[in-house]
Amino acid sequence: MRLHLLLLLALCGTGTTAAALSYSLRGNWSICNGNGSLELPGAVPGCVHSALFQQGLIQDSYYRFNDLNYRWISLDNWTYSKEFKIPFEISKWQKVNLILEGVDTISKILFNEVTIGETDNMFNRYSFDITNVVRDVNSIELRFQSAVLYAAQQSKAHTRYPVPPDCPPLVQKGECHVNFVRKEQCSFSWDWGPSFPTQGIWKDVRIEAYNICHLNDFTFSPIYDKSAQAWNLEIEATFDVVSSKPVGGQVIVAIPKLQTQQMYNLELQPGKRIVELFLNISKNITVETWWPHGHGNQTGYNMTILFELDGGLNIEKSAKVYFRTVELIEEPIKGSPGLSFYFKINGFPIFLKGSNWIPADSFQDRVTSELLRLLLQSVVDANMNTLRVWGGGIYEQDEFYELCDELGIMVWQDFMFACALYPTDQGFLDSVRAEVAYQIKRLKSHPSIIIWSGNNENEEALMMNWYHISITDRPIYIKDYVTLYVENIRELVLAGDKSRPFITSSPTNGAETVAEGWVSQNPNSNYFGDVHFYDYISDCWNWKVFPRARFASEYGYQSWPSFSTLEKVSSTEDWSFSSKFSLHRQHHEGGNKQMLYQAGLHFKLPKSTDPLRTFKDTIYLTQVMQAQCVKTETEFYRRSRSEIVDQQGHTMGALYWQLNDIWQAPSWASLEYGGKWKMLHYFAQNFFAPLLPVGFENENTFYIYGVSDLHSDYSMTLTVRVHTWSSLEPVCSCVTEHLVMKGGEAVRLYEEPVSQLLRRCGNCTRESCVVSFYLSADHELLSPTNYHFLSSLKEAVGLCKAQITAIISQQGDIFVFDLETSAVAPFVWLDVGSIPGRFSDNGFLMTEKTRTILFYPWEPTSKTLKASKIIYTNIRKTGYGKREMATGQ
Repeated sequence: MRLHLLLLLALCGTGTTAAALSYSLRGNWSICNGNGSLELPGAVPGCVHSALFQQGLIQDSYYRFNDLNYRWISLDNWTYSKEFKIPFEISKWQKVNLILEGVDTISKILFNEVTIGETDNMFNRYSFDITNVVRDVNSIELRFQSAVLYAAQQSKAHTRYPVPPDCPPLVQKGECHVNFVRKEQCSFSWDWGPSFPTQGIWKDVRIEAYNICHLNDFTFSPIYDKSAQAWNLEIEATFDVVSSKPVGGQVIVAIPKLQTQQMYNLELQPGKRIVELFLNISKNITVETWWPHGHGNQTGYNMTILFELDGGLNIEKSAKVYFRTVELIEEPIKGSPGLSFYFKINGFPIFLKGSNWIPADSFQDRVTSELLRLLLQSVVDANMNTLRVWGGGIYEQDEFYELCDELGIMVWQDFMFACALYPTDQGFLDSVRAEVAYQIKRLKSHPSIIIWSGNNENEEALMMNWYHISITDRPIYIKDYVTLYVENIRELVLAGDKSRPFITSSPTNGAETVAEGWVSQNPNSNYFGDVHFYDYISDCWNWKVFPRARFASEYGYQSWPSFSTLEKVSSTEDWSFSSKFSLHRQHHEGGNKQMLYQAGLHFKLPKSTDPLRTFKDTIYLTQVMQAQCVKTETEFYRRSRSEIVDQQGHTMGALYWQLNDIWQAPSWASLEYGGKWKMLHYFAQNFFAPLLPVGFENENTFYIYGVSDLHSDYSMTLTVRVHTWSSLEPVCSCVTEHLVMKGGEAVRLYEEPVSQLLRRCGNCTRESCVVSFYLSADHELLSPTNYHFLSSLKEAVGLCKAQITAIISQQGDIFVFDLETSAVAPFVWLDVGSIPGRFSDNGFLMTEKTRTILFYPWEPTSKTLKASKIIYTNIRKTGYGKREMATGQ
């Protein structure tokens, strides 16, 4: 047996013994189903599905229709068990605890055949006193109950009134009553994900033994004192004092790089005790603050805290401390009713640009450190600064938040309640309170988290009457809503974390929601708070369909993942847009038709005598449609940051739905399952650029706005070029006089009637020409080159099949693609199949004869790419360009 033995607390003084020992129970356990007919080894952390797969008893759960085929796993009651010998003498320890960092979800725990407790919340940490039952050789059992069956029982027992929704829509192929169990809500299915209600021990489990006293928790919050113009640090340490007498001593807190060290005396009485410390940092010391990505450095300071206690007991902790302030500004706006809704970080207004994060896998044991870093690095590589951790998933693992701290990714953190009403019986509330208190304590020290939000869309669900509740019954549900999110969750946040704001829901009207008694008549108002907006029927190229809101925290369009991603979980008979597999994988009602409808507004739909060719072309076209739609909408939000039009505007956030995928299926994601970039993610790299020209039409006049996230003003010029589809030489080009682009603003840089533009450029027509434009200074490009289509591409005149060739070379680990085209080509798409990595740009409009693109592999590869097989794709009026896969050799 491999020992996982950790000396937690240092020795101090001759002849003393270690103050605490920890013995991990990670590793191999035995797993058994409900009737004992199936027994197998399984890893902890892990789940039953993963154990069955690792033993070859089931296929990959994501393969074809296995989400339905393996439904039996979630409906069984499984038992995890283990026998082990503790590698130290138990009798020498005053207190021994069993610590479970994460149990999924409903279980009874037996230690040496004695029931020591139960679990009912996936998001809580559990500690059980086993001092009187532990021996040298021990057995432990976790007897799980199916979360699906438990949820049904809880719902049935709630007889006073129904708590909707009962079940997800049929198209989601999910389980019912997920709102009655404190578990990852999307594990029962969602409109982008499968139903895999897992069972298992999904985080660490260990034995802790200690004498005298033990440090259970350690948290801190940097606070800026405006009046004193100085930083302070509020530190909270929670102890379990098992000594029969008070324990005295001193505490030394040190932050060496800030030349800060303070000493405190303390005395701990027996029992559970909380120590609160206040560390003052001299205002004569320069403290470098933590900034979001694109706005400054993510400076952190190493801090140590040493408790020197009676009996030679030393307890030492170390942590990284970051200093930053965050304010949610809700104040009147001149020329507009309502209130603003934006964030100031370190006193500077920041436009939040990014996406929404969902769990990276249905099986959390498959979410590795490497995968988290890949996904989060892709966030900053696309010029994002914010992720919203959505309320239907999980509170992410520690490493997620540590990476966000390191990379400068701001986190909008939902509590895990989504798209449902919830019960408020005392047992449920007690479980939620324990969950919330624990998560606040665990996460509050991370500077990346800038706001707590009580839930996802539940205020809107209630007030927009998604569940058809009668007007006479609505007060009952409003009371429950306020009880859960205001009287419990909000109360705990205000008590446990004063360093960041809290809102009850998303979307919400913020301060207006509070004024209306915690629920607004229209939670999706453009004049307050944040909005969620989806419209699959209106033409997404028409920016006028989008809401000129204060903050857009959800919006988006679906697409299919690439064929190389789908191929791994499908068979040849599935490779059709109308196949049983394609219909099964689509969990959004009408989603496949909506994609084709939206694409058909501006592009010819694929037609080929080869069904596989049609399928691949359709996949490509859905990605083109999604990327262009989200580009148009995001650019609208970004250019609306500084103006009020028809009493609406001052938009200060754009978080599209969604960043990542949980499996291989059509969804709103810009990153496919495993991290491959869709066309949308390449577009995001440009439309979230810190300096961006945005073109659009209004009343037959063409405008270009300059959008800046920078802190300083810049002098620059705007270059506007017009190409015909049939020529690589621009038919006209103009460069403006020097412009001063104000930092942190969106301003109009250019306007010209379209008819005048067309006449000026060699008698262009809307159908025959395309406009491109960029910002530069001293001949140096400061922004991406953006473009504006003057007509739908299916109506384009002169758009022909471009002959694109590539010479591929290798420089170190990077592949260089030197491209040459015979004609203007829109949406040029490069693909290296299943080789993991990303291009420097993709899905681009190629208006010049040559262009160099880089490919960055995510891991060392011995493969070379054959130039003759570079994939290139461009849309033309009559169909699709040649598309072949670049193969690794």
